[in-house]
Amino acid sequence: MIAFLPFLAVVLALLGAVHWYVWRRLVRDVTAPGGAARRAGTAVVIALPLLSVAALASGRADAPFWFQRAVAWPGFLWLALLLYVVLALLVGEAVRPVLHRVLARRAAAAAPVAVTVTEPVPVPVPEREPEAGTVPAPEREPEAVPVPAAGGSGPDVARRLFVSRVVGGAAAAVAAGTVANGAHGVLRGPRVKRVTVPLAKLPRAAHGYRIAVVSDIHLGPILGRAHSQRIVDAINATQPDLIAVVGDLVDGTVENLGPAAEPLAGLRARHGSFFVTGNHEYFSGADAWVDHVRELGMRPLRNERLEIAAGFDLAGVDDVAGESEGRGPDFARALGDRDRSRAAVLLAHQPVVIDDAVRHGVDLQLSGHTHGGQLWPGSLLAGLANPTVAGLERYGDTQLYVSRGAGAWGPPVRVGAPSDITLVQLASKQA
Repeated sequence: MIAFLPFLAVVLALLGAVHWYVWRRLVRDVTAPGGAARRAGTAVVIALPLLSVAALASGRADAPFWFQRAVAWPGFLWLALLLYVVLALLVGEAVRPVLHRVLARRAAAAAPVAVTVTEPVPVPVPEREPEAGTVPAPEREPEAVPVPAAGGSGPDVARRLFVSRVVGGAAAAVAAGTVANGAHGVLRGPRVKRVTVPLAKLPRAAHGYRIAVVSDIHLGPILGRAHSQRIVDAINATQPDLIAVVGDLVDGTVENLGPAAEPLAGLRARHGSFFVTGNHEYFSGADAWVDHVRELGMRPLRNERLEIAAGFDLAGVDDVAGESEGRGPDFARALGDRDRSRAAVLLAHQPVVIDDAVRHGVDLQLSGHTHGGQLWPGSLLAGLANPTVAGLERYGDTQLYVSRGAGAWGPPVRVGAPSDITLVQLASKQA
């Protein structure tokens, strides 16, 4: 815990600096000092990050579920907005001086042309002695000349305020539009993708076998029962032979999210539905969820294998996060004594176990976990931590397919990484 404190301090300092930057560009630079608009903007910039911290911490702190739901929407949405506001403002830093110069040149071109007037040369007049009995007129004081105030002239200050408002308003509008579109994509529900995967060992009888792959549903304070129902409807419409739920089903306890998961009992496939744990199950009570999904009609595969009647082996391993509870992936138990002349399909939440799959002769690994990055440019970071971020790739004799997932973690927003359910159709080279 003590070693974690410096990291936490760096994160908090970074968040503070980012929020100060946003406050400066969107509040201070566009409002009058001491005005109501500045006070309101300052209050918002202080309140939103506090809601974000509450949204992130409330689940782990086992706060009442009503409180989790109350802070989740504003807190998580602000994190997505913050990302794209900052990116847009950084682009605006390059635009700001250009726009200011353009406006300054236009103002100079529109200014009236100064006319030089030649004043006559004064001729000295000899002073006359005042007449007797008269009083001389008092001398006039020179008129005061106004001095420009420090910080630029009035027109320059007005231009800077105009530029700040244009750039800030554009950044806020772009960020809001991006997040709104990304949230609509999540709440609308995942689209179905179709991928054909040829397997050398797959028998002719299994040619065209269809596996519906869904991962990272992330039921929680935001995505609930309606989200589950959309996913069930989309999967059942594909009429799969087998359904594979490859982890991160939930972000919360069975007590809070059991009702949200109930529609999953309606999943239908010829050879049934199967489930493996993801890392978020271990944050939410993995054993309780394993028992609950069994009640919903899914079969958990916890480091085990079974033979599918179509002619291949289906195996599943626990997520690597389970190692902290003594329930991590056990490939020897799941695949150690199998007949390697048969094709093997492995369900494993995280793509990082692909090397173990290759060593154990797996033909196809089905995974999730990455969300495809979820929020661009998150795909760049996801690529640093995972061998494959999304899609189908080959590693030796093993193929790895990674789904972007059907839900979203944290902000219910996806940008550049649309949610999906994948219908994987196996193809036999003997057909």
